[in-house]
Amino acid sequence: MPTIHLTTTINAPTDHVFDLARSVDFHTESMSITNETAVDGVTSGLLSSGDRVTWRARHFGIPFTLTVKITKLDYSNHFRDIMIDGPFAEQIHDHYFEPVSSGTQMIDVFQFSSPFGVVGTIVDILYLERYLRRLLTVRNNHLRQVAESDEP
Repeated sequence: MPTIHLTTTINAPTDHVFDLARSVDFHTESMSITNETAVDGVTSGLLSSGDRVTWRARHFGIPFTLTVKITKLDYSNHFRDIMIDGPFAEQIHDHYFEPVSSGTQMIDVFQFSSPFGVVGTIVDILYLERYLRRLLTVRNNHLRQVAESDEP
């Protein structure tokens, strides 16, 4: 299963970065490039352990729907969302937050696999990993920009 590791250093307090990362409203704003909106479950505010949210977005010109559940949450340190319904065979996204001298180090570990066996694996390797890495990078850069300009 492909795994994307991203580390983003943010000059803002860890609890502020953590709350932005689990904010449905911020997620919608940060993913405007794909017209992502929350359409079911928790559709605004901060996600908590056990919460579900269904996202609708457009990727490659095609509408997709994805439902995730927050399965782990350790305030200001870590949360995990897993896909419970959607286009992937599997998707697990761990979000880690570590205080550092310059603020917060945010670490994403994003694992995914496409359906359709060998064909899905080839698509993952040739295209999806790069596409998803770019989306996560755009989101993280937006999060950094907002967190560093906000008053916590």
